[in-house]
Amino acid sequence: MNFKNILSEIEKSDPEVYERLSGRRQALKSFGSKVAVAALPLAIGSLFQKAYGKTADANGVINALNLALEMEYFEYNFYHTANSLPDLIPPSSAYPSGNDKAGFLTIEAHEKAHILLLNTVITTLGGVPFTPKYYSAAAANPLYVPSAYDFTGGGTIAASVFNDYPTFLIMAQVFEDTGVHAYQGQMPSLFGNAGVLGQAFQIQSTEGRHAAHVRLLRRQSPISAPENPAPWINNNIPPTVALQNYYVGEENTLQIGGIDISTLADAYSTTGTVPLLSATAAFDEGMDSTTILSLIQPFLL
Repeated sequence: MNFKNILSEIEKSDPEVYERLSGRRQALKSFGSKVAVAALPLAIGSLFQKAYGKTADANGVINALNLALEMEYFEYNFYHTANSLPDLIPPSSAYPSGNDKAGFLTIEAHEKAHILLLNTVITTLGGVPFTPKYYSAAAANPLYVPSAYDFTGGGTIAASVFNDYPTFLIMAQVFEDTGVHAYQGQMPSLFGNAGVLGQAFQIQSTEGRHAAHVRLLRRQSPISAPENPAPWINNNIPPTVALQNYYVGEENTLQIGGIDISTLADAYSTTGTVPLLSATAAFDEGMDSTTILSLIQPFLL
């Protein structure tokens, strides 16, 4: 979601947002054009803290943000581990002609920025930010807690995740899709806090772009994934059958008001209805916190 669009949506729900921030409307609206997109969540964090640091139903908001924070630690540790390996992500001995490392370093940096932002917002709201098991603030890189995770899933889900690039990409796709599901599922808890809701939407859109990037890498040669993944989730198609449970519910075609998208007229056809793949791809499905935690549990120590 575009930064200015977020401000517009926040202004609709809270016309006094600019007065809360004690700043000029035009100055804030031009702010987004002067800051790199990747750094934007961090840059605007302190502004929204002042505007929305004290809101109703803070406990619900804190719980939702802590689930998001747990997912961000999970993803950051996954990517930091992979990026630290000398011969996993191209260029590598197996794929010497590729150059995917820069993209995954960028994704890692995004995850780190999200952790720092969420920590700040949760603290501002009076909550205690989630920290992984074995976390140590005194560590050289406190966000990296390798003793807290086993991304092989006990050696039974993805035993070769850090020595086989196609397997790494499969798990990256699954983890990013799960992150999007997590944010989507927590959005209702944030509706009463426009500032935090705007930040969460922006982070979710970034996670969606990460997923689309990984899917593109899997789709292209030399990986050429057999399911030919689209940039988004189509139906409930997983990268492998063993990972089907991460896509339960994505076959849903019913949306707001009980409308079945698959029964609507297809804009590209004068006689047919919207194809099932298009109907299921139209919306991301949210997952509740219990489901999300059960999906990442096999990778926690």
